[in-house]
Amino acid sequence: MKSWFLLNTKPNREFRVEKLFNEVGIRIYNPVYLYEEKVRPFFLSYEFIFFDYPVEYQIVRYTRGVKRVVGNRECPIPLSEKVIQEIKAREINGYIELNKYGEEPEIGDEVEVMEGPLKGLRGIFKKEITEKERVLILLNYVSYQGKLIIEKRKLKKVFF
Repeated sequence: MKSWFLLNTKPNREFRVEKLFNEVGIRIYNPVYLYEEKVRPFFLSYEFIFFDYPVEYQIVRYTRGVKRVVGNRECPIPLSEKVIQEIKAREINGYIELNKYGEEPEIGDEVEVMEGPLKGLRGIFKKEITEKERVLILLNYVSYQGKLIIEKRKLKKVFF
């Protein structure tokens, strides 16, 4: 009977292993995220694979780039379908969404820019501009008041 298993790959071989299994028709799930416009594996050296143990085990285990199928000494340990569904639920347009600076800011919150040349500037989250997660914040400094449009993912909500 087919089940999901955790596959440990050799370093930097996640995409190659995924391609090999796709070519032979074995389902594999490699969650990815975008970092600086580059697609990266969410779990380094790990992917999820759906196969029939023990029937397809030798094919899976000895595919180029595979280190092992995670389990105990007797056999690989199957995973619940729910684990895969919960990870996929975090995807937006095929990419895992990271909220690396804590709680997502809402309109009216004080925010701080966490990345880029404006790092450290603070302002008030005014409104969302596009579906690409760009937002408008109002900057207030000694003799300057201005507006800034920036990616929402680069902001951190400031707590008092």
